[in-house]
Amino acid sequence: MSADMFFMPAPERHFILKALQNRSFLIGLVITAAIALMALISLFWTPYDITRLQVAARMQGLSLSHPFGTDHLGRDILSMIMIGARNSIAVALVAVGIGFGIGVPLGALAAARGGWIDDALMRLNDVVFAFPALISAVMITAVFGPGAVNAIIAIGIFNIPVFARVARAGALSLWPREFVLAARAAGKGRVLITLEHILPNIMSLLLVQATIQFALGVLAEAGLSYLGLGAQPPMPSWGRMLFDAQTRIAVAPHLALFPGLAIVITVLGLNLLGDGLRDVLDPRLRHER
Repeated sequence: MSADMFFMPAPERHFILKALQNRSFLIGLVITAAIALMALISLFWTPYDITRLQVAARMQGLSLSHPFGTDHLGRDILSMIMIGARNSIAVALVAVGIGFGIGVPLGALAAARGGWIDDALMRLNDVVFAFPALISAVMITAVFGPGAVNAIIAIGIFNIPVFARVARAGALSLWPREFVLAARAAGKGRVLITLEHILPNIMSLLLVQATIQFALGVLAEAGLSYLGLGAQPPMPSWGRMLFDAQTRIAVAPHLALFPGLAIVITVLGLNLLGDGLRDVLDPRLRHER
C-alpha cells in the first residue's frame, strides 16, 4: 500500500480499499486500462503504417512480424486494432459526454420543477428514446453523409434520455429527504439545492450509468461502422474490419477473430468495471443480487 494513501481523506481511502477488494472492479479496471493504454500508444506508435498497402503481404497468417496477421490489403491487423481502439474510445467517450452533459441537467430540472415542465421534458425524452442510435445515424447520414462525427452525434442523442431518466429518478428519491427539506427551510432555492445537495448525492449512480453507456457506445460505434455509417476508410474501425472480413472468413478467419475479440474484451471490461463500481458505491445492491 502506498504511503500517500495514509494522507488521503478517510472517505477516499475507504473507497480505494473497498475497490481493491472487489474482483469485478479490479478485472474490469485492468482490462479497461489495457485497452486505453493501447489506444494511447497508437497516438505515437504502431508496429506498421496502416496507410501503406502491401498487396504482396496480403492475408498472411500469424507470425513474429505480424502477430495478428495481415488483412486483404496487406495492412498489419495489430496496428489497425490499436488505432481502432482509439477511434472506438473517442466516439464512445464524446457520445457519453454529450448524453451526460445534456441529459443530467434536463433530468435534474424535471425533478426540481415538477408539474408541466416535468411532463414536457419526459415526453420529449420518450420521443428521442423511440429512435435508437442506429435509426438516428441513418437519418443523420441521409442528410449530412456518413462519418465518425455523425456517429458521435447519433449515439450522443440516444444517450440523452438515458441520463435524463436516471438523473430524474435519483433526484426524485432525494427531494423528500430531511437534508433537502432542511435546505429549503433555510431559504435555498431549487437550483442551489440541486447543485449543492442533489447532484453530489446521485453522482455515484450517474457514474455507474456512464460506464454502462460507454460499453454500449463501443458496441454502437462498431455496429455503425459495420454498416458504413461510422469512421470512413482509410481510418480503421473494429466494425469496419468485421465488415471487410465477412466474405473472407473461410480462408482467413483471423481477419474477423481479432477485431471481434477486441470488441468483446472491451465491452466485457467496461461491464465488469461498472458492476464492480456499483458494488463499491452501494454495497446493498451486492447483497440483494
